[in-house]
Amino acid sequence: MTTVTFHMEGDRICGFAACGHSGYAEAGYDIVCAAVTSAVRLVDATVNDVLGLAASVKVDEDAAKISFRLPGGLSAAAESCCQSMLTGLMVYFAQLHDEYPENIEVLEG
Repeated sequence: MTTVTFHMEGDRICGFAACGHSGYAEAGYDIVCAAVTSAVRLVDATVNDVLGLAASVKVDEDAAKISFRLPGGLSAAAESCCQSMLTGLMVYFAQLHDEYPENIEVLEG
């Protein structure tokens, strides 16, 4: 199962960690893992490459884990944009959980 934990500071989402293989299908055919990976990469590319905000991204392929953390001191506009993206990501993963409850879990911590 893939577990996605959103890290909170009050109502603010400051990052997330996704770990584990979903177990839906064999590697290369697992649509749940592909959906998670694609969504995470989109957020990373938008925050780091488009907005240039230098969020921390750590990947551990052996442990099947990726973590993402927003930097501090963001402008109000950047913070609003990032919160919208991360909230959307949380909603998307919750919907994915509704479709594949045995393969993905979404937590706040």
